[in-house]
Amino acid sequence: MQTVLIIIHLIIVLALIGVVLLQRSEGGGMGLGGGGGGGVSGFMTGRGQANALTRTTAILGGLFFITSLVLTIMAGYSGAPRSIIDGASPVAPAGQQAPAGGQGGNVLEQLQRMQGDQPANPAPTAPAPAPTAPQVPQSQ
Repeated sequence: MQTVLIIIHLIIVLALIGVVLLQRSEGGGMGLGGGGGGGVSGFMTGRGQANALTRTTAILGGLFFITSLVLTIMAGYSGAPRSIIDGASPVAPAGQQAPAGGQGGNVLEQLQRMQGDQPANPAPTAPAPAPTAPQVPQSQ
């Protein structure tokens, strides 16, 4: 649905650009010739065509506004999480031990257990001291 609405929105944008470029200039600015005088060499030059282009511009502008609002509302209702913090799992404080039953350990140990490289309950040899800061591997 959103893709269809984006395509319709882009068609409206292109039509709006085309209609604005078709309208005759009212003077006011300096043209490419430097003299300024907006001559009657436009594509549509009658008063009735000018009213039709003005009306078309207003309708396309309104449709552009409506499709922009609908796309904004649809983007707000997307099912994606709003923040990376919303999906984070709770982490045990540094002073607490990991839960028993093979669920503790750091992420690397958990991944190794999931791949079958390490037994679920390794035999405890000696209690390791709790690190005060994360250890960073050093290159040689």
